[in-house]
Amino acid sequence: MEETSPRPMAQIRPAAAGALIGIALFCAIGIAVQFLRPDLDWLQAPMSFYLRGAYGYWLQAGYFALACAMVALAYAYYGALTPRARSGAPALMFALAAIGLCVTAAAHGNPPQRAPTLEGWVHGTSAQAAFLFVTTAMLLQAWRLRGDPAWRARFALAFGWAALCFAAVWALSFWRDVPRGLAQKIVIALIVGWLALSAAWLRRASPRRG
Repeated sequence: MEETSPRPMAQIRPAAAGALIGIALFCAIGIAVQFLRPDLDWLQAPMSFYLRGAYGYWLQAGYFALACAMVALAYAYYGALTPRARSGAPALMFALAAIGLCVTAAAHGNPPQRAPTLEGWVHGTSAQAAFLFVTTAMLLQAWRLRGDPAWRARFALAFGWAALCFAAVWALSFWRDVPRGLAQKIVIALIVGWLALSAAWLRRASPRRG
């Protein structure tokens, strides 16, 4: 029989809680390595530099946790919306972003002032793909909120924030005059903030139940 209503919140809340845990782990590890690696200038060093050397495995674990959080969030939103408002496109984009993030964590970037390597190219390409896939997923998911009366009030904030993140990713690609590490970390913070807020909306309660 075709589904005609959102899934019970008992199925949604665990996924949303899992997403929040994954996001919190990524944030905690990402912030910690900034202090644990005084050899790197946090204003200039992108996150890929922290994947090498001391505490690199920690950050890899944080990346994998964030990837799992994206998948959990996609599942939770697909179930929370009415079937008419659902779309597989955001879930697919979140899944591709998660894959890109895992590849980014596993493949080391090019060391500074050394010849480029194939592994470095894989890292850079997958990182850019992860940025583009996740911000596209955010835009698509926010847009789907318009089709569900219970979630429509959250559309403006969700879509506006997602659009800002999408624009910031492109600005990061072309605007080279700002400190590279700082600019990248601001973009990451914007994206993670959107993910955290979206997961919190789902975790607290269904809009239909107050």
